[in-house]
Amino acid sequence: PPPAIMDRNDSAPKKKKVVKKIKVCIIYYSMYGHIKTMSDSVVAGLKSLPNTTVDVFQCPETLPEEVLAKMGAPPKADIPFFTHDKVATLPSYDGILFGISTRFGAVSAQLKSVMDSTGSLWFTGALVGKPAGCFFSTAGLGGGQETAAMSMMSFFAHQGMPFVPMGYTFPPMTSSDEMRGGSPWGAGTLSKSDGSRMPSELELEMAKHQGGQFACFVSKLG
Repeated sequence: PPPAIMDRNDSAPKKKKVVKKIKVCIIYYSMYGHIKTMSDSVVAGLKSLPNTTVDVFQCPETLPEEVLAKMGAPPKADIPFFTHDKVATLPSYDGILFGISTRFGAVSAQLKSVMDSTGSLWFTGALVGKPAGCFFSTAGLGGGQETAAMSMMSFFAHQGMPFVPMGYTFPPMTSSDEMRGGSPWGAGTLSKSDGSRMPSELELEMAKHQGGQFACFVSKLG
C-alpha cells in the first residue's frame, strides 16, 4: 500500500527558524558602580538571544574630580563614554536601554545631559519607533525607581520611542520575602544612602531577565 500521508509529511525537510539580528545600545550613569553592575546582567540577558549585538556606553561625568573625591566615588569603569559624536549613531540601533542612577526621584543630570544632546534626532524623527526601556538604582525603597521611569516618559514621547516595561514577567516580582529593587517599570537595585549595598543575586537575575525580554521584544519588530 502507498505510504501514509503522515509518513510523507514527516520525511519532508523542516525549515530552521532564523533569529533576526538585532543591535541594542545601553546608556547608563553610575557613580558608585551599582548601575554598571546591573548593566552587566542586562547585557547577559540581551545576549542570551542569538544574533544580538550590544554596545554599552556611560554618560560623561559633569561633577569636578574634587567633588567626586569628597563623595567617595570610585574611578569610572573602562566603558566608552557617550560623547556628543555618538549621538548620530543612535538611529543605527534597534533598541535603547537606559541605566538610571536616580536623583531626587528623577534622572541624574549626567543622563539628562545626554538626553538633551539628541535634539537633532528629534528634529529629524530619527528615533521614532525605536523601543526603549530603563533599569534603576535608588538608595532605598522610596527613592523613586517608578517616578524616575515616569520622568523618562516625556523624552520617549517627544522622540516617538515606545516604552517597553518589564511588567510582572519576572515571577519573584510579586514576592516580599527579600528586600529588593525593581518594579513593573524595570529592574532595579537598592544601594543604601552611603552606597554600601551592591546589587543582590535576585536583583541581578531580574536585570538579566529584563535584558532577555527586551531582546525578544525588539527581535519581533520589523
